[in-house]
Amino acid sequence: MFGYINVNSKELSDQDKKIYNAYYCGLCQSLKKICGKKGQILLSYDMTFLQVLLSGLYEPEEKEWSYTCTLHPTKKKKIVQNKISDYVAAMNLALAYHSCMDDWADNKKYTRKTMAELIRKDYQKIVDRYPRQINAIEKYIHEIGEIEKREERNIDMAAGATGDMMSELFAWKEDEWQQELRSCGYYLGKYIYLMDAYDDLEKDRKQGNYNPMLFLRKEDPDNYETVSRLMMTSMISECAKSFERMPILKHADILRNILYSGVWSRYEYIQIKRRNKK
Repeated sequence: MFGYINVNSKELSDQDKKIYNAYYCGLCQSLKKICGKKGQILLSYDMTFLQVLLSGLYEPEEKEWSYTCTLHPTKKKKIVQNKISDYVAAMNLALAYHSCMDDWADNKKYTRKTMAELIRKDYQKIVDRYPRQINAIEKYIHEIGEIEKREERNIDMAAGATGDMMSELFAWKEDEWQQELRSCGYYLGKYIYLMDAYDDLEKDRKQGNYNPMLFLRKEDPDNYETVSRLMMTSMISECAKSFERMPILKHADILRNILYSGVWSRYEYIQIKRRNKK
């Protein structure tokens, strides 16, 4: 379901690309630390955004070094890590575990079941460390399951379940910034759900899967594209408002690149693909 919150590399300076990649590689190494090499394939751009966001807001002390990556052995990679890295890696792992379990339950994908079994013990280790966030993820899994069972037509209710879950993950600490972080995560979570439903529309139609966007298109086919875009734009706009209210100077250009441009990369790709198909 995730993977829509990325940078627009064409609009990013060379220096900011290096910084973003250093956080991305740092998160990869944190995943390796908490669940071994298998954890590295779970790495998410969405969680890299959270890493950069929290690092920009709290500005913790950071460690930087270079290493040779197995996947890219010809050139050393720069790593940036801080005390937020392990938290974000744990959230990345928790989301990946439940995503694998969901894919197994819905589609009987044995590869996803196997991956879930491989990381189950690692997931159990973080359950007690982050009870609030883990409860939010497990509550979300239950709620979205119920929403799919009754084929809920209210798309805002379906998207809101994802928003509620993401709001808890964004609130690293329960402090003076938790409300804005929760708001940022809530609207970004709703955007991710809408974008995912929009992206999977034809696949879900052919396979008979639940997708509230199908109801929307059936009810108003002439305005479906416009309404879909407006809903997603509204969610990102509210997310960006919460971001702008926080005193973030460090890596602000990277974060704005993602929120104002990068999040639309997949949407634009879908438009191009559909035009070519026609």
